[in-house]
Amino acid sequence: MPKNYFIILLLFTFYSCEKASAPPLTQIKPFYKEVITPDDRKTITPEEAKTYHVNKTYHYEYRTGNSGNYEYNYDVKGINIQGDSVFGNINVSGKYGAGILTSDTVAEIEINTEWVAYGKLKATDKKGNEYNLIVK
Repeated sequence: MPKNYFIILLLFTFYSCEKASAPPLTQIKPFYKEVITPDDRKTITPEEAKTYHVNKTYHYEYRTGNSGNYEYNYDVKGINIQGDSVFGNINVSGKYGAGILTSDTVAEIEINTEWVAYGKLKATDKKGNEYNLIVK
């Protein structure tokens, strides 16, 4: 008799289990912020305009965002590897940023930047050329 109860229990368990349905797919939020592009410095979105802040005590031209998630805009100048003078404007969030440089020979150079020290940045363009920049 105990054997029959065991078989009935197994059959009940097998047939009563439903296939678990997959949870609905939702948009997965990344853990990182999208990379800043050179075009970011050209426009301020309506969301950024709500937090637009200017303070000439510091080197940045303006900042947007909230505490811990600011995006800063800087005027920069520097030199390329050949020693030619360059200048431009960049946006930076955290350690990395992007912007546009100009020189006497080239009208616009799109760059990606990285802080290397206080007020100093290392930049590279799409061709791999490097630039040493400082905040004005």
